[in-house]
Amino acid sequence: MTLPLVLLPGMMCDGRLFAPQIAALGRRAVHLAPLNNHDTVAALAAEVLTHAPPVFALAGLSMGGIVAMEVLRQAPERVDRLALLDTNPRAELPAVQAGRAPQIARALAGGLDAVMRDEMKPNYLAPGEGHAAILDLCMDMALGLGPQVFARQSLALRDRSDQQQTLARFKPPALVLMGVHDRLCPLERHQAMHALMPQSRLVIVPDAGHLPTLENPAATNAALLDWLNE
Repeated sequence: MTLPLVLLPGMMCDGRLFAPQIAALGRRAVHLAPLNNHDTVAALAAEVLTHAPPVFALAGLSMGGIVAMEVLRQAPERVDRLALLDTNPRAELPAVQAGRAPQIARALAGGLDAVMRDEMKPNYLAPGEGHAAILDLCMDMALGLGPQVFARQSLALRDRSDQQQTLARFKPPALVLMGVHDRLCPLERHQAMHALMPQSRLVIVPDAGHLPTLENPAATNAALLDWLNE
């Protein structure tokens, strides 16, 4: 029986973040877990576990990776293998925490499109031209989810726990993957996760920033398929 795969998207993203991966995985059972309904990482992870198969492969990007680590902390016996993409195992820095409340206030006051356009989207992608379609998709996903989801997700990220010990206890197959131009979750974070899980494979995806699933799907798909077949 094929091991089912649970995919956890990043902040203000839906399943379209993983559209190239879902297309490449063929008949593998893919479960997309929304991260929309709670304002703590613990509650989001508990909801994932409520709806996930008994045992599964788990992959998350950015905020999805943060929730994936909490899923692993809550129920390590259910995670057969783990893939962490463009994410961060540490608690949020105070300087970043301080910026959350003004962003939330602007989003709730009708300015979600401006917050996404001016403060978030510029950090997503690798430098260069030809990203308009991906940026348009990011805006469409965010506006579809809306300001209340933005507020809940922002609070969950602000108050998250450090998960480095969770990763250090995990021994099954693992993948740590990032876009080489990721400015939000830099190389040092991924090297640290790889060191905590020596059995993991560290993959640096070229021609990609924070969203390699969309920016360089061929390289991302190849790494994920290797991990799933390990």
